[in-house]
Amino acid sequence: MERTPTGTPVGVDDPYDHAGRCDHLTGDGACRLAREYADRDPEFARERARENYDCVAAAEGCDFRDCPHYASTTSGRECTRCGLEEVRMAHDSTARPLLEEHHLSYGSGASAAHADGEDPSHEITVALCRWCHTKVHKSFARVDDDASPDPEAIAAREARRTKEQAELGFQSARDRASDR
Repeated sequence: MERTPTGTPVGVDDPYDHAGRCDHLTGDGACRLAREYADRDPEFARERARENYDCVAAAEGCDFRDCPHYASTTSGRECTRCGLEEVRMAHDSTARPLLEEHHLSYGSGASAAHADGEDPSHEITVALCRWCHTKVHKSFARVDDDASPDPEAIAAREARRTKEQAELGFQSARDRASDR
């Protein structure tokens, strides 16, 4: 199983099995990184410019693993493992999110053990609820386990939904004044 640079498990054997399309891929098949952020890797940007900014994976016989700048990061809408949906409190910056970004692979510069003996150079993340995230790092739990949300996770989500519903209620100015 893959491990973090500090040695804790990440819950997968191959991060690419859980990776999606590249974050830099545009709708027309171009590489956004090469087009808009050429200063990050000028040589790569020049090469992509010669190829009309086509994504590396768009070439015949290539996939995202072949691109040095491939990144697949989470949208964070629901837990990949148990399916718990995020409920964010818009006006409460102190509330800890229900979902956290979980790294399956670490960008270049990190030294994690990789299945083929090489350090991974691509950032690949998925969303895990706080409860599943803890289980993956502190036990043998896997990202692709058939799991249900913890009762504590459901209670936390429902408490947020209740608060959210209460904020949607309408109270006239007269009613608010009489409540004082």
